[in-house]
Amino acid sequence: MIDRRTALVGGAGLLLAGCDQVAQIPAARKLLFTGETANRVLQRSLQTRFGGRGALAPEFTAADMSPIFRGNGTQNPGTPQYDALVANNFADYRLRIDGLVDRPLSLSLAQIRSLPARTQITRHDCVEGWSAIGKWHGPLLGTLLKAAAVRASARYIVCICADFGGTYYDSIDLIDAFHPQTILAWAMNDQPLSVVHGAPLRLRVERQLGYKQSKYIMEIKAVASLDGIGGGKGGYWEDNVDYDWYAGI
Repeated sequence: MIDRRTALVGGAGLLLAGCDQVAQIPAARKLLFTGETANRVLQRSLQTRFGGRGALAPEFTAADMSPIFRGNGTQNPGTPQYDALVANNFADYRLRIDGLVDRPLSLSLAQIRSLPARTQITRHDCVEGWSAIGKWHGPLLGTLLKAAAVRASARYIVCICADFGGTYYDSIDLIDAFHPQTILAWAMNDQPLSVVHGAPLRLRVERQLGYKQSKYIMEIKAVASLDGIGGGKGGYWEDNVDYDWYAGI
């Protein structure tokens, strides 16, 4: 029996279905990008049909971990600023959390590593058609958002990253941001993240496809709307390759 996750990933190279067969209908896909409110309401309602937004992604054991875990997306930002951080082992790195928050934060990597953390062994499903199981470790994104006191007016969390010259970004809504498996991973397979896998921090939002797992995170911004950010569709690939904003699996 082919489960829904397998079916979505297997066909992702041809059609990036958001979270249901409805997303394969041209008229429905057009609706997904016709107005921010209609888009988000439809995608949330589709996901609710498959266990609710709070349902957990499958977790595995150490025996299930893949011997090879390829890097997805950018392999190295390669900018002078990022190269300098790597050369100093990220000692000068600061994660900014700002936007619609009452207590903006600027955290060193050491501070982030000192926070209570979650470890989870999950499957990464890439839109290119491959999957791998790995172990991720880091604090809940929700822990940092609570510390920053996200305002009630915020609706989305935008990750601004070092790749593509600092123009790369992606976003999730607050439901996914506070999901119990959404973490800011600083370790993979019991080792600090490598450059290929997104050092020093990457997002793990386990119920979405791999392109939503932002790497090289420099800033996290709480916003009320995605309008005016990049191309307005909620992420670099969404803007430039028409990937779906919600990549639920």
